[in-house]
Amino acid sequence: MANVAGMTGNSASKSSPPIVSLAAICMLLTRLWPSVSLYSAVLIASILPVKLIGTKDYVGPDNDDGMRLVEVRDFLSGQSWFDLTQYRLGVDGTPMHWSRLIDLPIAGLIKFFGLFLAGEQAEAVALAIWPVSLVIPLMLAMAIAGRRIGGVPAMHICLVMTALGVWTSNRFVPGAIDHHNVQIGLVALMTAMLLDEEHRAWSYIVAGLMAALAMAIGVETTPFVASVCLVVALHWAWVGEAFQKAAKAFGLTLTLAVSILFFSTMPPRLYSTVTCDNFSLGFYSLAAIGGGMLSVAAVFASRTSRIGRFAALGSIGIAVAASAMVIAPQCLHNPLDDLDPMIVELWLNNISEARSILDMIRDEPFGIGAFYAAGLLGIAVSAFRILYRDRVRIHAILLFLLVLCWAIGLMQVRGAPFANLIAILPLALLIIDIRRISNSDRENVAVAFCYIMLVLASVPAVWAVAGGFIELQRQTEEDKNEAKDEENKPSCISREALAPLNAMPVGMVAASSELGVPILRFTSQHVLTAPYHRNPRGMLTEMHIGLSEPKDAEAFLRGADVHVLAFCPDDYPTMQFAKLKPEGLYSQLAKGNVPSYLQPLPKGAGVGVQFFVFKPEN
Repeated sequence: MANVAGMTGNSASKSSPPIVSLAAICMLLTRLWPSVSLYSAVLIASILPVKLIGTKDYVGPDNDDGMRLVEVRDFLSGQSWFDLTQYRLGVDGTPMHWSRLIDLPIAGLIKFFGLFLAGEQAEAVALAIWPVSLVIPLMLAMAIAGRRIGGVPAMHICLVMTALGVWTSNRFVPGAIDHHNVQIGLVALMTAMLLDEEHRAWSYIVAGLMAALAMAIGVETTPFVASVCLVVALHWAWVGEAFQKAAKAFGLTLTLAVSILFFSTMPPRLYSTVTCDNFSLGFYSLAAIGGGMLSVAAVFASRTSRIGRFAALGSIGIAVAASAMVIAPQCLHNPLDDLDPMIVELWLNNISEARSILDMIRDEPFGIGAFYAAGLLGIAVSAFRILYRDRVRIHAILLFLLVLCWAIGLMQVRGAPFANLIAILPLALLIIDIRRISNSDRENVAVAFCYIMLVLASVPAVWAVAGGFIELQRQTEEDKNEAKDEENKPSCISREALAPLNAMPVGMVAASSELGVPILRFTSQHVLTAPYHRNPRGMLTEMHIGLSEPKDAEAFLRGADVHVLAFCPDDYPTMQFAKLKPEGLYSQLAKGNVPSYLQPLPKGAGVGVQFFVFKPEN
């Protein structure tokens, strides 16, 4: 018996380490940083091989990814930190509305890897690392938010759902170097900080800093930043002294941060210039005035009555509104409304991320769920919770932010990802509650069904897959053949397709806006247009070239000092122009009718673009 006991004891002692290890791992995953690290590592490890295998280019497919690389290259070549002009774009160059705050880390990575790798290899590694590295702050933000509203279970649900969203998105894949992934992370961080039930000052310092960064990086998030400021201000007016430190920390941080960012990124000659599509005096002054006045009000009016605090808040609102009317009245409407109607009709209305829900219903009715379903479900859940007095503060904040992002998404689909992200939080709480009910009544099939359906409905990718499946079933054989033909069309934007331009003297190239960025990236040539609204003269000139009859098009080519015309018959804008004006130059070139002032160059096999040297007739 002693021997048996000894043997049993030895056996137990030998099997205990795995049990202890498992318990230790489970205990570790109740903590924030270990959980974030594990999920982020697994997510990044799954993104890199899957997204890199089979890719033909190390830069993302979006034009903005390529343009960002062009901008970073110019910066590394010595262009000033304060000079954002793209000198090879447009008739006289184009001042870009992007921020060096994104260029800097990408340029730093390229410079670092350039110590070990040559040329484009350093670029490729840097452009692979930068987007996936942004997964970590995003996962951290969602983990903090989940933990604050629902403890460890909500933290893990938020991490899983965020990981699914990231994996099925194209914002964090290698080569995605546009600023939208940074903006998603900033939105998540601001949301997480607002959910601090203890009103700790450091949370609102972080929120103020993230709000300032979001404004400096791109104005797309300005409505969200404004809503964050309003949430903090209203919370202070309602709570009073208990929220004093938080409101003061937020207002003061926002004022100081936007001031530092303004003077460190804006050239002195533009200090007094107001532009409405980027960080300038208008947005800076309003943020600084509002943040400064909120911090002053928090110091001197926190102990007054609630009516007094709302009166103070009203005074701040009037001051900010008056400042807007005086400093930046032109920014009280959409700056894109000032574009030439021709540019709006032929370019802006065709931008996928600028489409409204009505455009989506017309063009992609089965893709609507992926953009709008999760956000709408989050809104409904938050409103229901408030109605039944369940964690009112949390759900009120989430409802306010969700409604704003979802409403923006109705006007421009680019707002939908923010709503889908924030919707994870109220849906995580609901999933926890339904799971608890399901576990307590395992024989109730209806509850289990509701639990499963809720989990699936909370993931935009599920809606995307369902919509894609329905669309696939509806496709006719002719549609499928057209899709295959589209995939097999020769490229007009590859390095090989544009290689002939490198053998020509540097000059102006007239081409479709979709060819503009690849030409800037792969060659040293200047290009008349690319899909950027700050180049209206170049865009209009290229449109008139394509739409005008050959005789009139010659005048536009001569006026823009064009040396080469690049023609891609399969390019969407080119096809659009050809259909719109059958007698226009692009339509005639598609039919093989080449005017005498255009000298065709030899065209390589498997290349979709045809180059013509412009020889103006006397």
